Amino acid sequence: MPGNLMHVGATVACPHGGQATAQPNQSRVTLASQAATTAASLYTVSGCAFTVGNKPQPCVTARWTSPSTRIKVNGSPVLLSAPPGICQSAEQIPQGPPTVSVVQTRVVGQ
Repeated sequence: MPGNLMHVGATVACPHGGQATAQPNQSRVTLASQAATTAASLYTVSGCAFTVGNKPQPCVTARWTSPSTRIKVNGSPVLLSAPPGICQSAEQIPQGPPTVSVVQTRVVGQ
């Protein structure tokens, strides 16, 4: 499924309003003057207030489940804005898909 290539400046949020920040693993390829994110990039989530009953279960990471099948950077597939991945709690419990609201629009991949 085609989607815009992601970079570290893309605005990504968990389903509960927490902000996800990319920690890139490469700096050779840039999109809109920012490093492209790959399947090896780690997204950390902060500010998620999700709770189940009385137990806090905030999202702490976001992981893309379907990176690009055709475009790679340093041997790792680049991330696409669609389809998104899954946010997870510290216990690796799936919390729902992240929302990508701002991303570069010039480069589209599959």
